[in-house]
Amino acid sequence: MPNVFDYLAWRGDLTFAQSPFNEADSLILCRLAYIPFDGIAPASFVQTIPLADAAARCLHGAPPQSAIPLPAEAGAPQEGSAEPPRRFRLADDARLLAALATSRRFCNARLSGYVNLFDPAAEKQFSALTILLEGELPYVAFRGTDGTLVGWKEDFNMSFLTVVPAQKEAVQYLCAASDSLRGRLRVGGHSKGGNLAVYASAFCGEEIQSRIESVYNHDGPGFLSEVVTREGFQRILGRVHTFVPQSSVVGMLLQHEEGCAIVHSTNTWLLQHDLYSWETACNGLVFTEARTRSSRFIDSTLKAWLTQMNPEDRGKLVDGVYTALSASGAVTVADLNRPKTAVSVLREMKKLDEPTKAIIQQAVELLSASARENLPVVLERMRKEKE
Repeated sequence: MPNVFDYLAWRGDLTFAQSPFNEADSLILCRLAYIPFDGIAPASFVQTIPLADAAARCLHGAPPQSAIPLPAEAGAPQEGSAEPPRRFRLADDARLLAALATSRRFCNARLSGYVNLFDPAAEKQFSALTILLEGELPYVAFRGTDGTLVGWKEDFNMSFLTVVPAQKEAVQYLCAASDSLRGRLRVGGHSKGGNLAVYASAFCGEEIQSRIESVYNHDGPGFLSEVVTREGFQRILGRVHTFVPQSSVVGMLLQHEEGCAIVHSTNTWLLQHDLYSWETACNGLVFTEARTRSSRFIDSTLKAWLTQMNPEDRGKLVDGVYTALSASGAVTVADLNRPKTAVSVLREMKKLDEPTKAIIQQAVELLSASARENLPVVLERMRKEKE
């Protein structure tokens, strides 16, 4: 099935004047936000670097060819120096960056405002990038969760906190970007980045909000009900475009007020969160009519489960599990796959205080009960839809 690379083969030689911006372009820019541009793309919104130059330095460790100097805070190398190629989170990220740098559609884009913050003490993981497209509106892209436990912990904090540190950073970032940009703009992100894009657009202030053309949320989680009922959120709601794969789990978490377009993914279940698995056409994404039975079941089960736990208990549950995971020595989610780490996690779970253990046990029991109750409901709903 065709994906973003096929889309670039079909549309990469066309400018935006020849073929208008669409949701596949947004998907690409949101994945671009995951590229490690540390020390390459300027933190300033005034300074920019051509995408082609940034790609060369990321892929080959080449010095920049642009005549525009990078600011000191961007960590630009001395003239004539080189640096080692970057490590990419996904192997396809390097392939995507190379394809963008050589495509007529994206090669003249310029990058600015690169921020990458990581603060374990504050349980904060935040990164964003502003892309200035040739002949198109600027695009403010927020990165999703990285592979660290801290990044995932902040995501789970959304289940009991009305605002987390990354969301505050996102609002400040969008305000700063809009101060340096002229006219209208687009905002978007994937996974947590999609959540940040919606949150920042909702609470950046009415004047900035009026300049936002569209907000793209690619399989990002929703919000607590206290958030979606606020005035700023309701004002931006009609410009939010949310896309989820047919077996979405992450994108269906918490509450969504907006409708969701369902994209066909070639992967299965949780692996569908990978943007490279989303099917594309020559003018956008390929959509399907409904989510799968498993997605609906998990969605209804988790929502019912969360309603049975008050925010305080949700917080204790998340904090307790995170304490055990981090005490095991694991730093990334990948570390949890190691047999020794799994043993350490179990050992650390036993060290938790009794009230926390009780909340975890209660949560497991409630989740099990919720699953038993929701399976017949989902099956009956599916049966009626077929009639």
